[in-house]
Amino acid sequence: MINMKPPGEMPQTDWIAAEEARDRLGVRPQTLYAYVSRGRVSVRPDPGDPRRSLYRAADIAALAERKSRSRKISEVAAGAINWGEPVLSSEITTVQGGRLYYRGRDAIRLAGTETLEAVARLLRGGHGAALKRTDRPKPPQAADMRARAYLALATRAAADPPARGRAPLALAVEAATLLDVLTDAVTADVGSGPIHNRLALAWGQGPGGPGADLIRRMLVLVADHELNASAFAARVAASTGASLAAAALAGLATLSGPRHGGATAAVRRFAAEAVELGPREAIQARLTDDRALPGFGHNLYPDGDPRAAALLERFTPPQELARLEAMVAAITGHPPNVDFALMAACEALRLPEDAPFALFSVARCAGWIAHAIEQGQQDRLIRPRARYVGPDPELI
Repeated sequence: MINMKPPGEMPQTDWIAAEEARDRLGVRPQTLYAYVSRGRVSVRPDPGDPRRSLYRAADIAALAERKSRSRKISEVAAGAINWGEPVLSSEITTVQGGRLYYRGRDAIRLAGTETLEAVARLLRGGHGAALKRTDRPKPPQAADMRARAYLALATRAAADPPARGRAPLALAVEAATLLDVLTDAVTADVGSGPIHNRLALAWGQGPGGPGADLIRRMLVLVADHELNASAFAARVAASTGASLAAAALAGLATLSGPRHGGATAAVRRFAAEAVELGPREAIQARLTDDRALPGFGHNLYPDGDPRAAALLERFTPPQELARLEAMVAAITGHPPNVDFALMAACEALRLPEDAPFALFSVARCAGWIAHAIEQGQQDRLIRPRARYVGPDPELI
């Protein structure tokens, strides 16, 4: 004889005790209670002990599966943030086969002939024709070029209209003007002519000479580098509809960190250690202390940074830097990266101490603007979710 249960009553195996429910979910009692209060888990009194509760097994299983799936997705997302898989589509820059490409064009080849202005037009998808810039005010007054750069972009960001909905030609003119504004801030003068010549003149190099040409090559080679930290910051700002100046300011703020555009200062300190202690001793001291060798090696270029190689073949580094480069190669096998090459080039030209950061800022502004325009064309807000790991929310 079949034992019939009253209609609507679930079999006993479909209900589990609190301890088992928590074990299946891997949560604390408060979290289980929160699931119940939010209607995500059904509960009923235990027929054998009214003081205890039973929880619907099917609800617990669904939650456990959702948590497992969420963990897998979060692990992929977390890995993508740190040199992981690509997280968004872009037509601007890529690194493939140990080479850097701007919209399919080899950046090393471009550095042989092109100006930063021409590469900036290429990066933002322009047709290559020169654009008329708007009139520019005098650059802000400040103690150094880094402070003037921040002030110049902040002033524009406070006044320029949002980029969202603007005509492409208007954005292109604004982009060209922004590059000039930042260059004016670095040189402390409203100038004309190619940007590399203006920087060369401000830093005591003859316009059109070998020093100016080396500056031109540096600008082209660091104009963009795929989805680096400052480019991503610029895209986040642009995704809100902010102005190109605001996106560039976000990029500049991010560039200032010692793990990004500030890396050349770390290279300078490492070089000073090598002068004081000797190259071998300085390297061994850092390796013993498990410290990095700034200026050497790159995650995207296991066989060597081609930008560094392209620059280092154009000048003779100061003797102490050449000795450091050779000793690092002998001890670790790591070739120099673009941070070392930038610092060495600026030292060889006897440029101001902050010149590597200034060059990085002016050049990379071309990339920030290109990323901001592309992000605006995609018309999607960049708004990831955080994986909360704090205390359980209080019950209400």
